[in-house]
Amino acid sequence: MEPVEPLTDAHLTRRAQAGETGALGLLLARHQAPMRAVALSLLGHGPDAEDVVQDAALTALHRIGDVRDPDAVGAWLRAVVRNTARMRLRSTREIPGLTALDHLHVHPDDEHERRIEQHALRDWIWDAIGSLPPKLRLVVMLRYFSPVASYEEIAAACDIPLGTVRSRLNQARTKLARLLLDTAQASHDDADRRTEESRQEALATLAGWESGTLPREISNLWPSHSAMTGRLGRPGEHVHPVPVMRGYLEDGVRQQLRRVVAGRDIDIWEMDVTTAQGALHHCPPTLSWLMLRRDGRVQQLRVVYPKAHALAPA
Repeated sequence: MEPVEPLTDAHLTRRAQAGETGALGLLLARHQAPMRAVALSLLGHGPDAEDVVQDAALTALHRIGDVRDPDAVGAWLRAVVRNTARMRLRSTREIPGLTALDHLHVHPDDEHERRIEQHALRDWIWDAIGSLPPKLRLVVMLRYFSPVASYEEIAAACDIPLGTVRSRLNQARTKLARLLLDTAQASHDDADRRTEESRQEALATLAGWESGTLPREISNLWPSHSAMTGRLGRPGEHVHPVPVMRGYLEDGVRQQLRRVVAGRDIDIWEMDVTTAQGALHHCPPTLSWLMLRRDGRVQQLRVVYPKAHALAPA
């Protein structure tokens, strides 16, 4: 029996560009040591260097199609690390770590984006996010998939200190990079299907509140133990979301679904808002519903707003 030739970088790169998650996982594992060496040469030993390596690996998930010379993918990965490290050195503000995740939603004029969406990369990333512990998953989804993205806004939305936000994001970044490598060969859930199901629930909920009657399947989404938390809730009291949101609707506040981000048990519904003249409540033009679920049903709903806006309590 002739020995099996090892897979070359060029072969793995072409397979990764075709959407094969296992090939991309092997590439990242193969080049992890030289990528780390570049980060250490620029940033020295410490958490910044490790963060930059993980950031660069996650960027490669999205940008592998940019590689023009598959034989030189190692040099390309090291260049990604170098650029990420230099950005960190130049910047006086915190830079989002999961750069690749900012671009998961396809742009109609980007052929490469459409091709990747047709394959497994998006499901692979979302499965890895879904495997994070709930507290880490929540801050990742807010930071990289919602307009409530600053550390201060996340702290307010989750009712945690600013330092805890930083700590959880750092932990999530480390765990996510490892999960992606560990699960590259596995099968993954359909993220598009989950998002579409959540979108239909959002539309049916809004339509039901407009008409005054929630369909049974949507009523099941909002069981009696569902609770408003945060600004629209009342500390120490159980406040159900339906009467609260109906109250704002009757006051002339209208919400229209803009975008849905759906995880395994965390959903974010982004809304455009219009407020009738003379309404008692002054609403920002956009807001987000942050929902924590169990067995598909909403346990908690927290309405969160852009940093510059506030909403008068009901």
